[in-house]
Amino acid sequence: MTEYERWLAYPLEDEDLAEELRAIAGKPAEISDRFYQNLAFGTGGLRGILGAGTNRMNIYTVRKATQGLANYLNKHGEKPSVAIAYDSRNKSELFAREAAGVLAANGVTAHVYPWLSPTPTLSYAVRRLKCDAGICVTASHNPAKYNGYKAYGADGCQVTAEMADDILNEINALDIFADVRHMDFETGKQNGLICMIDERVLDSFLDEVYSRRVLAEPCDGLKVVYTPLNGTGRVCVTRILRRIGVRDVVMVPEQEMPDGNFTTCPYPNPEIREALQKGLELSAQVQPDLLLATDPDCDRCGIAVRHGDGFRLMTGNEVGILLLDFIAGRRQAHGTLPEKPVLVTTIVSTDMVDPIAAHYGVECIRVLTGFKYIGDQIALLEEKGEENRFILGFEESYGYLSGGYVRDKDGVDASMLICEMAWYYKRQGKTLADAMEGLYRTYGYYQNALENFTFEGEDGMKQMAAIMEGLRRTAPKEIAGFRVVGHSDYQRSIRVQEGAEEPLSLPRSNVLEYRLENGGKVIVRPSGTEPKIKIYLSARADSRAESDALIARLRDAGTRLLRVEA
Repeated sequence: MTEYERWLAYPLEDEDLAEELRAIAGKPAEISDRFYQNLAFGTGGLRGILGAGTNRMNIYTVRKATQGLANYLNKHGEKPSVAIAYDSRNKSELFAREAAGVLAANGVTAHVYPWLSPTPTLSYAVRRLKCDAGICVTASHNPAKYNGYKAYGADGCQVTAEMADDILNEINALDIFADVRHMDFETGKQNGLICMIDERVLDSFLDEVYSRRVLAEPCDGLKVVYTPLNGTGRVCVTRILRRIGVRDVVMVPEQEMPDGNFTTCPYPNPEIREALQKGLELSAQVQPDLLLATDPDCDRCGIAVRHGDGFRLMTGNEVGILLLDFIAGRRQAHGTLPEKPVLVTTIVSTDMVDPIAAHYGVECIRVLTGFKYIGDQIALLEEKGEENRFILGFEESYGYLSGGYVRDKDGVDASMLICEMAWYYKRQGKTLADAMEGLYRTYGYYQNALENFTFEGEDGMKQMAAIMEGLRRTAPKEIAGFRVVGHSDYQRSIRVQEGAEEPLSLPRSNVLEYRLENGGKVIVRPSGTEPKIKIYLSARADSRAESDALIARLRDAGTRLLRVEA
C-alpha cells in the first residue's frame, strides 16, 4: 500500500498509468496484485501484464531493468553496446525507445532496429554488430494484455542464469524512480549513443537463412496460405519464400498487418487451433498445400496441411520429427550430411527422435526446456570448431533452427524448411500428413500431449509452489495405473531408477519427470513465462488407437496428480 501511494503521488509521464492507479483506489486486491512483488527478472528477462505497478510492464519497470543491465555492462567492460528489437505488441516500440534512452544515459551505445523485427533478427544483430547484450521487447505468443523484455548475452543466447542473477542484483539495488538515468531518444541519436540498425543487417540475416536451404531446385509449384498473426513475420517470411521459389502465397487479410490487440486471435499462439482459425477458413476456400503461421515475434511456426477433405494441424513434435528425417535424409543423399551430425532437443520433446536419429547416425543431445539451452550447445560446438555438425535444434513448443547463425529459435528458417519439405513430398504425391504417417508406421506411434493448469495472481503462485513441493515430498508410485519405474528431480539434480540414485548433468530446474513401466513419460513443469503448471504426456504403441487411448488415460491422471479441478 505504501508503494501504491508513492506511485499515486508521483508525477507519472504515462497518463494511462495514473488513470489506472486512481481507478483501483479502495480495492485492496487490485492494489496487491500490482504491488505485492517486483516483476521478476530471470533468464527470460521480464514478462508481465501491461499496466501500473511494480508487478506490471510499464516504462518504469522497463527503465529500472535497463538501468540494472547498464550497471552490469559498465562493470564488466568499457564502452559496451546493446542491440534492441521490438515486436507488434502494444507499447513495444515505446519500451524499446525507453530502454535505448536509459542505455544512452549510461554511456552504453544502443543499436535499434527501426522497424518491427522478429526475435531471431535480434539474436543475429547481437553477434553481427559485436554487441555485449541484446534486448527484444516482446511477450512472444502470450495474449494481448502482456508484454515482455527478452535479454540476450554477447553470444546471441538469452542470458545465462549467472548473468541474470547479477543483473537482478543490480536491479534490486535501485529505486525505480530516483536511481534511473534516462535520456530522450532523439537526444541519444544526436549524441551518437543511439544508432539505427542498417537494412544490410537484415539482408545479411536472410542470406544466412537462405544458405540453410536443403533443396537445390526452386519450390515453384507450392501453394501456401500464410498468417503472421498480426506480428513481425510478414516481411521476412514472404521474402525468404520468394527466394526459394514459392510465389503462390495467400495472406490471411485479417492477420496480415501488425496489431497489438490481436483482434482475431486473442491468444496468438500457433500451437492452438483458435489462433489458426482464420487461416483454416481461408484455406478451405483457396485450397493450398500448406497453412503456415508464425507467432507475433516470429520465433515459432505452426502449420496445417491438406488431409482428406480438410486440413490437419501438425504438432510441434511432429514437425520436428519430419524436419529431422527430411534434413538428415536429403543431406545424406546429397553427400552433405556432416560427420557425426548433431540434433539438439529438449527433455519434454518426443522420444521418437531417438530411433530416427539412430537410423541416420545422428547424435541426439537433450537439454532443459528453453531454446537458450539449445543455443548453448551450438556455442559449445563452435568453441571446438565443430559448429557444422549441428543440423537441427527443436522443441515441442514449435521452435526450430537449422544453423548456428542465431542462437534462438527462428520462424523464418522454419518457414523456409517446412515449405521445402512440403514441396519435396508434393512431388511424390504426398502431403506432410502422409509423410508423418509413414514415419509412425516405421518407428511406432509416439503420441504426445500437453496439459496446462492456470493459477492467476498472488495466491496462484503460492498454489503452484505448494503443488511442486508436495510432489517432491511424495513421489507417485503409479500414474494412470502404470507403475513409476524411475523419476527425476531436475531441481535436486538426481534421477532415481529402481531405488538407486544417480546425479543429473543438466543445470538445476524446477522440473519433475516420471518414467512408466509401459515406456510412457510424464513431466511436470511450471512455466517460466506464464502463471501455469504444464504437464507433458508421452506414450508409444503399435497403433494410433492404442497410443491415443494411453494418452487419454494419462490426461485424466494428470488432473489427479496435481489435485486440481479439471
